[in-house]
Amino acid sequence: MTDTAVMVPHTRIHPETLLKLVEEFVTRDGTDYGDSEVPTPQKITQVMHLLQGGKAVVVFEPESGSATIVMADDPKIKTLTK
Repeated sequence: MTDTAVMVPHTRIHPETLLKLVEEFVTRDGTDYGDSEVPTPQKITQVMHLLQGGKAVVVFEPESGSATIVMADDPKIKTLTK
């Protein structure tokens, strides 16, 4: 994460855009869900619940124009602008 990254409330993102962001996030290489394979729709539901429950947040990096999802208790996000 860069110094210019900002948290974006998931409620401020159009639902269709948020769904596409979550889909992209759960299908990225390196996303680990443990020993067993979890179907993509189930992964999407899990991440949406994390966002809705405040346990995960959307982070946007203006320099790269990219967004990601980070656990809310990640120390790296403590310094980000909301």
